[in-house]
Amino acid sequence: MKIGFIGLGNMAKAMIGGMLERGIASKEEIIGADKLSAAAEAAAGQYGIRTSSGADANSEVAKAADVLILAVKPQFLAEAVAELKDFVKEETLVISIAAGKTMAQIESLFGKKIKLVRVMPNTPALVLEGCSGVCRNAEVSEEEMQLCMKLIGSFGKASEVPEKLMDAVTGLSGSGPAFVFLFIEAMADGAVAAGMPRNQAYTFAAQTVLGSAKLVLETGKHPGELKDMVCSPAGTTIEGVRILEEKGLRSSVMEAVLGAAEKSRNL
Repeated sequence: MKIGFIGLGNMAKAMIGGMLERGIASKEEIIGADKLSAAAEAAAGQYGIRTSSGADANSEVAKAADVLILAVKPQFLAEAVAELKDFVKEETLVISIAAGKTMAQIESLFGKKIKLVRVMPNTPALVLEGCSGVCRNAEVSEEEMQLCMKLIGSFGKASEVPEKLMDAVTGLSGSGPAFVFLFIEAMADGAVAAGMPRNQAYTFAAQTVLGSAKLVLETGKHPGELKDMVCSPAGTTIEGVRILEEKGLRSSVMEAVLGAAEKSRNL
């Protein structure tokens, strides 16, 4: 099986790294193309895969690929598809990670029936802790979807969702890491203001978020229940919670997710 990547940026490299580390594919099975020769060379050097750049690079990868992953930014998707659409085989499984581009839009760019899966991954895939929403068109069989989920699951968690929820996925897990990084930075700033050295504050804040997320996932408890476990009567934590509620933390986060989802709809 040949897995071809169109675009070799950070997300593509995260996917390649996960597939190799988990043994989903060998370096000989992965090929890639990028308009930037530096990006193609960097991916080849890091992972030992065959890459190319230049005018015919996209079409050459499309010819050879059994699974073709479109890992370009949304604004470059139409140009990339125009270069390769005539070389995609009928049996090729096409996977797009272009944010905001619907399956109907992608299908129209190809101008023919294709086996299409749309994926919204996120940057924690870089450390194999990604969270990806996945949907497919009617041409994709159960067996092909299982293969796709195996590939996407190699760099984190993957869940199949109806396409109507993909904008919500973008607003939550796609954009969410940036919101979490802001929270970590703000937590660290507070600790620095309380006297802690900056580097130590970042470590404490990041580990606190990591451990708290793990508690939610591994215990299955409602976040509110876990919050209540930390809030002793008249204690320090409930005082902090009171201030966060006063400042509108929850409504601000909700609006951020909704705003990102709306932006995704309009891309």
